[in-house]
Amino acid sequence: MVTAPVRRVVWPRSVRIIRTIYPPIDLFEDIADPADWEALTSAEAKFNPRIRDSIGDLSKVPVARRVTGTGASWVMAPFVHCSPLRPGRFSDGSFGFYYAGDSTEVALAETIYHHSRMMQATDEEPGWTSQFRELISSVDTDLDDVTGMTDLLDPEDYAASQTYGAERRAAGSNGIHWPSLRYTGGHCVALFWPDVIPIPTQGAHFAYHWNGSTVDYVKKLDSGDVMRVQ
Repeated sequence: MVTAPVRRVVWPRSVRIIRTIYPPIDLFEDIADPADWEALTSAEAKFNPRIRDSIGDLSKVPVARRVTGTGASWVMAPFVHCSPLRPGRFSDGSFGFYYAGDSTEVALAETIYHHSRMMQATDEEPGWTSQFRELISSVDTDLDDVTGMTDLLDPEDYAASQTYGAERRAAGSNGIHWPSLRYTGGHCVALFWPDVIPIPTQGAHFAYHWNGSTVDYVKKLDSGDVMRVQ
């Protein structure tokens, strides 16, 4: 197993950007004890069979590591709605992460890269496409720092980094820190558990413009400002 130094990562501001189509999940926003979530879900599913799909796979997160309260959906969702159809740099999709950058610019660059790949793969028509929301929190925890570990930071091939992520999660790591490959000078984190990140607040809203081959503009919906993607 590859060994990386563990260091304290402290960011006053972390930024995650997600699609706005995902609504809050009432179960996570409520004050119910996380230990009771499975029972509550089972009871409600008798009247609404689709409730399990909206809540996701609770077994992915141990009871002790779950978070609840206003905004908790934004933290819990990437862990309970993970899928092998949506792998990431440090996960094959069998388990989830909370991915974030150390600035809005980093988070935009990272999501633009992956959104562009999806639009190319599905041969989408040009135009203003999906809308996104900014989630703002902080980071203050010990993380595996893979800076300089080129085998784990290949721009396209995630095989080695996914194996590493699975090993470190099983070993009890809080997550991984690395320099952004999509925004020079920026940094990213992938956090293994919901209780590692404080519940975020909502920031700006964005829309991405697809020109048929790449995302070339980002519109900040709150102000109407349009930014060219470099």
